[in-house]
Amino acid sequence: MATVELRFSALPEHVRTARLVAAAVARRAGVDEAVLDEVRLAVGEACSRAVGLHQAADVPAPVRVALVEEEKQFSIEVGDEAPRTAPGERAPGAGPGRGEEPEAEGEDEMGLAVISGLVDDVEVTAGENGGSIRMTWPTAS
Repeated sequence: MATVELRFSALPEHVRTARLVAAAVARRAGVDEAVLDEVRLAVGEACSRAVGLHQAADVPAPVRVALVEEEKQFSIEVGDEAPRTAPGERAPGAGPGRGEEPEAEGEDEMGLAVISGLVDDVEVTAGENGGSIRMTWPTAS
């Protein structure tokens, strides 16, 4: 099992680099050439989402991207450290009228919908210490 790990400051300009690295590692891992555009787009959406969550929650930690080559599959996990709350709850320290705006929630859902449309095998997790999106593609034997 080969793993490449990338960490970058939560700035939009770093998303392009993550996309390029993901496509290069996916190609080397044996992901079908026809699927590489989907890999790039899905990683771009996941990283943009993580950057937005970090910026909205003022989280200084870097966004994490793990690219894992396993037998017959290639996975990418994009992780963030932005705390999540249950619907209707306020984030810790958020005063009245602060916290995630309804438009931000809609953008988040839209990003997840795009990722789900691009990748057949997606797992999304979220909690008070952050979350992750794990995407998996088959590779050539």
